[in-house]
Amino acid sequence: MSYEKESRERLIECAKAEFLEKGFAKASLRRISAAAGLTTGAVYFFFGDKNGLFGAIVDEPLRQITEIISQHYMSENDEDFSVYEHTQGDHDGFAELLIPVMYRDHDAVMLLLEKSAGSRYEGTLDSIIDMTERFYVRLAEKYAAAVPNKKVNSYMLHWFCHMQINAFVHLLTHVRDEQQALRSIKPVMDMLVEGWMKYILEDE
Repeated sequence: MSYEKESRERLIECAKAEFLEKGFAKASLRRISAAAGLTTGAVYFFFGDKNGLFGAIVDEPLRQITEIISQHYMSENDEDFSVYEHTQGDHDGFAELLIPVMYRDHDAVMLLLEKSAGSRYEGTLDSIIDMTERFYVRLAEKYAAAVPNKKVNSYMLHWFCHMQINAFVHLLTHVRDEQQALRSIKPVMDMLVEGWMKYILEDE
């Protein structure tokens, strides 16, 4: 391994520990670089600034999570609600893709969720919920078009979007075992899907 690559990786590992302990806002580049046996100049050389260093830890897990969520929602928007039957397997498959990514780099995802205040990643969770709501607005409108005299219940739609994302967040913050998380999320997803189908529409 080259000296530069080794130095970069040491900085990332030391930064992860510092961010987890102190959070982004209170983390010290001086402490991080000292723990890595380097100067703060090395941080600026490799990462540009503290946001860049934080991003070196969280960018790839965030990209994978966002891609899985987007692909799932796009596939749901292809549903034909005139003959709609929601299968459990659709959501089991989603959970089986998402949870391993969340748990593969548990610390990085926890940084995004709990330690990113003050960074450019501070609103990540809200952005994912907003993305979820944009997809589900289109899905709910298709559903409403297939059911006579019904319209989308916007409040319930917003609530379900929060509940779906927060269900996964709750797992990550309370269940450390990945297999237990997979077992636990399935009845939650079934309940959310059943509730979505029942309450997402209201009378016109």
